[in-house]
Amino acid sequence: MTHAATHATGQPAAHAAVPATPAAVPAAPPVAARETARPAPLTVLARGLRRHVPARLLPALAVLALLAYPASPGAEGATPADAASAVLVLTVALRLLREGRDSGGRGESGAGGERGGSAGETGGSRETGGSRETGGSRETGGSRETGGGRGATRFRAALTPRAALVLGAPVLALALAALGAADAATGIAGLGRYLQIFVLVPAALLLSLRDARDVRVLAWGLVALALAEGGVGVVQYLTGSGASYMGEDVRAVGTFGPGDVMGMATVVAYGLVAASGLALARTGEAPRLQRPLAALCAAALLVPLALSFSRGAWIATAAVLGLQLLAAGPRRALAVLAAASAAAVVLVGGLGIGSAMLQERLSSITKVTDAPDQSVTDRYTLWAAAADMWREHPVTGVGLKNFPAHRDSHASLALSAGSDTAGAGQDFRVQPLLSPHNMYLLVLGEQGLIGLTALAGSWAALLVLGVRRLAGTHRRRARRRRPLDCGLVACGLLVWQLVDFTYADIGGPATVMTALALGLAAWWGLGARYGEERPGAEGAGSYGAEGDGSYGSGGSVAYEAPGRPVPYATPCSAPHRQPASQPSERRTP
Repeated sequence: MTHAATHATGQPAAHAAVPATPAAVPAAPPVAARETARPAPLTVLARGLRRHVPARLLPALAVLALLAYPASPGAEGATPADAASAVLVLTVALRLLREGRDSGGRGESGAGGERGGSAGETGGSRETGGSRETGGSRETGGSRETGGGRGATRFRAALTPRAALVLGAPVLALALAALGAADAATGIAGLGRYLQIFVLVPAALLLSLRDARDVRVLAWGLVALALAEGGVGVVQYLTGSGASYMGEDVRAVGTFGPGDVMGMATVVAYGLVAASGLALARTGEAPRLQRPLAALCAAALLVPLALSFSRGAWIATAAVLGLQLLAAGPRRALAVLAAASAAAVVLVGGLGIGSAMLQERLSSITKVTDAPDQSVTDRYTLWAAAADMWREHPVTGVGLKNFPAHRDSHASLALSAGSDTAGAGQDFRVQPLLSPHNMYLLVLGEQGLIGLTALAGSWAALLVLGVRRLAGTHRRRARRRRPLDCGLVACGLLVWQLVDFTYADIGGPATVMTALALGLAAWWGLGARYGEERPGAEGAGSYGAEGDGSYGSGGSVAYEAPGRPVPYATPCSAPHRQPASQPSERRTP
């Protein structure tokens, strides 16, 4: 060892030549520490909602959420739910404009299609990292963008000429009726309301819904809103804080107040019909827990529906539930009826549930002609007044929103001054009778035969097309059957609304739910035929074990709603394997 080697470092020369060792890698945290670093419950909930609730459905779900916003006494004009429906229409309109612009650009740039550089890419298809390019179209991550200059998009393909005809038929008739309004402001307001409920929102929902999973998400939203409103109504009945009925504040009205006694009844009935349709799903077509949970929700919603004391809602709901059971199959119908009869015997006979008010209200349904009460007398008088208006103006009616102005000149002296409302935190007030409480007679009196033919014809077309597709779900020889529960929900809501129109009309915050029901019926009846591929349709139809209908073990047939056909689904996707001609490149350490 030399002196020079030890002078610089103070270490022997042999040690100075050893290279520095790298920094030690920190050890992994223990298992207990990793388990404690779990995300917060709200984070988990947000991730779950983002996974199972598509962003395109958020405006429609916002409409349902804002319906629970408490109504102000005597408030008129647009409600928060109406504002959310406007956002829904605006969102779809912007999407249409954007896709139209993008399709124009693709038509210019992709006139020859994406043929690739080799004959193999041009004649067949090329898959790269989960995306597939075929001819003039490209599929990436489940979505398909069409090229080749066709300019077809998913939204534009969904709005078929038949859908445009059925949903757009009332537009001209409504415009003609608006010209006969008392003044321009009234005509424009009435025209906007009718277009919102019967044209714009249903069309926007038709374009927003893509598959059965979307329909189920919206149906569960209806059930959740019904449970919330029904819970409030039950509390109102038990605590005596509801609307006034027969001298007691026991009528369940939810957050809608005594001024809209049909609001909670409509919401609860919608939720009950949706839950009943979800509970009647076929085995393998829906998630495993959907049927029992939906059945429990349907049974729970029977209580607030009864406490609403709404005879029209009772009649419409009973009719729809019976039709749903018949559509699901005679065996299932008999089983459900037997269970319901047994439950009724236990609740009413054994536990004594069923007050004298409910019995009196039920018995009044059969006495509407022999000994009608004042509400029934007012209803009959208003019906006669609307029919008399139509006789004077059979073609065009008296004009939009002109029924109140012509009511007194056509009604008899049996009509009362108004409907007495009180309770649920509001003072006594007399609510004027501004409509005949019958949608068909209201349209006939204000819009004449032209308006009734256009609107009722649109509803009848939706009903016929929906029933035809619902009947197709029972064809065993069909290559792919549509999910039964989605058809029962869509057709059930439409039938409920058409039956309820004989006892009610549009008006109040819950009116926007009519537009949602028509949108669901339009999706079921006017969507692309099952087994046909829509240009530009996003391929989010196959979700494996958690998707829109492809539930069950591997190799089972995938079920989907009208729209793009779904391949055979398996619970989970197979691992990616490289072709044998392309050996994997492994780097040696």
